[in-house]
Amino acid sequence: MSSAADAVTDTLRELHSRFAELRDGELADYIPQLALADPDAFGLALISMDGHRYSAGAADVPFTLQSVSKPFVYALALSLLGLDEVCRWVGAEPSGEAYNAISLERGTGRPANAMVNAGAIVTTALIPGTADATGFDRILECLSRFAGRRLDVDEAVYASEVATGDRNRALAYLIRSTGLLPVDPVAAVETYFRQCAVQVTALDLAAMAATLANGGVNPLTGGVVIDEPVAAQVLAVMATCGMYEVSGDWLLRVGLPAKSGVSGGLIAAGPARFGLATYSPLLGPTGTSVRGRRALGALSERLGLHLMHNPALAGSTVTLVTTADDLPSAPTEEQERALRERVAVVAAQGALDFTAAERVLHALDEPRPEETESVVLDLRQVTGVDTVARTMLRSGLARLAEGGRRTAVVDPAGHLAVGPGGDPAAPRRFESRDEAVERAARDLGTL
Repeated sequence: MSSAADAVTDTLRELHSRFAELRDGELADYIPQLALADPDAFGLALISMDGHRYSAGAADVPFTLQSVSKPFVYALALSLLGLDEVCRWVGAEPSGEAYNAISLERGTGRPANAMVNAGAIVTTALIPGTADATGFDRILECLSRFAGRRLDVDEAVYASEVATGDRNRALAYLIRSTGLLPVDPVAAVETYFRQCAVQVTALDLAAMAATLANGGVNPLTGGVVIDEPVAAQVLAVMATCGMYEVSGDWLLRVGLPAKSGVSGGLIAAGPARFGLATYSPLLGPTGTSVRGRRALGALSERLGLHLMHNPALAGSTVTLVTTADDLPSAPTEEQERALRERVAVVAAQGALDFTAAERVLHALDEPRPEETESVVLDLRQVTGVDTVARTMLRSGLARLAEGGRRTAVVDPAGHLAVGPGGDPAAPRRFESRDEAVERAARDLGTL
């Protein structure tokens, strides 16, 4: 982790510390194996569109997907069959009911959406096998591509679900009685149980959510998992249906497409920005992680992540990452070489929000971090910096200074100004890049 980008990690760690002592909620016990989870386990993870990974707490502790598998299997069904065909079998309307309710459309028996159990069982049943792979093999392969690594099944949890899953079997038979289940109910539910028992970590879930946020491209592997229109369709259903009977309240307060699971996993996606995930097995009345819900709500508020806010346009935020070799020459060849090696320049442009600031922070560490002793951040082409980005950039520059590097900001518009009284730890501010680099060179004794 770079010293500058620790500003994001610090936020996750602070939230982890803030909510780790929360003891509200209960372990899921209707699947006996889930009741064996550590109630103190709590992890947070965030993965950006550039593939940068941030985490705090138990982000690498394995647990099973459960209902968090639903949007990804829905994505596979949409990819294989298309939206119109999938909608023949499964609706896309919020049910306003619990995850295991009998949410079937009057007159047709079609499940309300693919996020409730009834709809998820039908969606799983829609995945066809091939000569080389069963339907579950294709599901596992798809889930693994979303995570960016090969996943496997927790056989103990699977067996526990098989032993106690009568309500899901009843749902499958009820749907079958309407003619809307394309395969045998027993086979459909067995595959669904295996899908729910696939093991992941919070970091895996963050990668999976980030892949949806990134238009179907896994930001860790660069692989295209699904097409962009399918990713948009999945995020739309997550936004309206992913949190069951509290989906509206979640979208109002947190403002991110999300999906919860009774093992304690919770994902949220910021389109074109990041994937978020938490793990904590203590659940509230709606089957959602108590710590996870609180942490993601606080993170959304702190970083301005609500989908309905007006974000900075995606694009080329960082326009220059270089040493100072294209800047004014030093008097001697030796001094000029020292200037190139010891002074780095990063220039940014446009409106800076969380995502843009995160890119700038990583860029500050890119040019020869071991040799560079002075860093100049050029904000002349920046049109605006929101409150979150301003805090992140100040924190990142302060960390660079704490690590022994001199910092300077070319900021004639005062985007990072700290107000009356100033801050003795704030970086020096200059009107031009030449002025900032020259001062850095003099401080280093190269001019």
